[in-house]
Amino acid sequence: MSQLDLKIGPKIKAFRRQLGIQANKLAEQLKISPSYLALIEGGKRKIDGDLLLKVCEELKIGLSDLTSKSDLNLANDISELLDDKLFEDLDILGPEIKDLVNTNPKIARALIKLGDNYKQKDHELINKVENLSGKMIDNRKTSFPGEVVSDFLQENKNYFPKLEVFATSIFEKIHNNNRTRYMSICEFLKNEYSIIVKDIIPEEGKPFSKIYDKEKKELQLSDFVSLETKKLFAAAQIAQEGANNEINEYLSKFTFPSEESKKLTKVALLNYCGAAILMPYKLFHEECKKQKYDLELLQNTFATSFEQVAHRVTCLQDPKLPGIPFHMLRVDIAGNISKRFSLSGIEIPRYGGACPRWNIYSAFTTPGKIHAAVSKMSNGEKYVCIAKTVEKGVGRFGKSKSMLSIGLGCEAKYAKDFIYTENLNVNDKKTEIPIGVSCRTCDRLDCSQRAFPPLHKKFDVDINSRGVSIYVTE
Repeated sequence: MSQLDLKIGPKIKAFRRQLGIQANKLAEQLKISPSYLALIEGGKRKIDGDLLLKVCEELKIGLSDLTSKSDLNLANDISELLDDKLFEDLDILGPEIKDLVNTNPKIARALIKLGDNYKQKDHELINKVENLSGKMIDNRKTSFPGEVVSDFLQENKNYFPKLEVFATSIFEKIHNNNRTRYMSICEFLKNEYSIIVKDIIPEEGKPFSKIYDKEKKELQLSDFVSLETKKLFAAAQIAQEGANNEINEYLSKFTFPSEESKKLTKVALLNYCGAAILMPYKLFHEECKKQKYDLELLQNTFATSFEQVAHRVTCLQDPKLPGIPFHMLRVDIAGNISKRFSLSGIEIPRYGGACPRWNIYSAFTTPGKIHAAVSKMSNGEKYVCIAKTVEKGVGRFGKSKSMLSIGLGCEAKYAKDFIYTENLNVNDKKTEIPIGVSCRTCDRLDCSQRAFPPLHKKFDVDINSRGVSIYVTE
């Protein structure tokens, strides 16, 4: 059985579940037994061409949806994990990692879970030592529940149809001229759930963004946050009251390593549903197509923030009404990745910073301006990537704000549908920016910005010879 056959079955299962089709129902439509379908979905039986085409027809998907690579970041995540000095003597090479991911993706994912757990325990232990000793211990890698959120979104392709249905029903009740007004959301919360929304200036030394008092049925929103953020918080409160069962159902289908990661994922789903109330699927998809994903124009059309719009365009994954498959990430000025998600196929690092050549980092040099670039990976894949900085923090004189960079991109084949390519020549090799995933996993030896030696090559130092970097002698 080929590696392709091994991968197709689990993908069929994922698409079937996404559409809410029972296994026995699909088996009946395909005129095969439920047990045979279970073997196919489990990767234990080969699927012939005719049956594969029939599956695509019933699930309303393209053949490429099943035959393209599924584990977008898995090989890179494993490479990063095995970069730990714990495995230094094993000398595990790139081809061996790819073989593992291709033949046993479940085992690869299990290793990632073990790695995350190990790093979390290490982090907790170091925190205890620091508390006892009063000294900081540097040079450690930490894991965060936020990584679990990214895994959850990736597994569901950042698309939750039941929440879309709920959000659209709310939008139809409260929208005005394609916009969901803040006061309309507040009035709906009061009339439907008896929840009063209060805008409050926090007391000195007691900052907050939102506080919901369940006893008083009172939602307090800080006047230090923007109107767009207030709208999202209020819309998310509607989701908490009306779509809680649907959210819990999605959460129940995923194994969480900790209660904290589960709660953080629930917050992500509440915000997802809140954003869908502000930007309902069908209308938002229509505007995206019409305006060629002009994020600033979409931001004005729906009266939302740039980051909210960037998030929302990654959610257009309804098989019946799909949008461009984007990747998105958010970083701070130190290079820490706080959000990551990829449907475009580009790999985003799990345990460290991304390649410094990505325009998400150069965006910090000219804040507020959208940077567009054609990026080429070392395997030849090309992407159109944009990046823009946004400010986060208290909206008050004298208070400092943090600056983050939002990156969004897609495969170059979607260039004609993406407005930011209008001033780019996608086919001009001279303007392509050669990028990698991270220094340790990148095999480019001609990069002067390399910060670490590549994993695929034995590192040595020749005091009489130096390449473009201290880590490359060729």
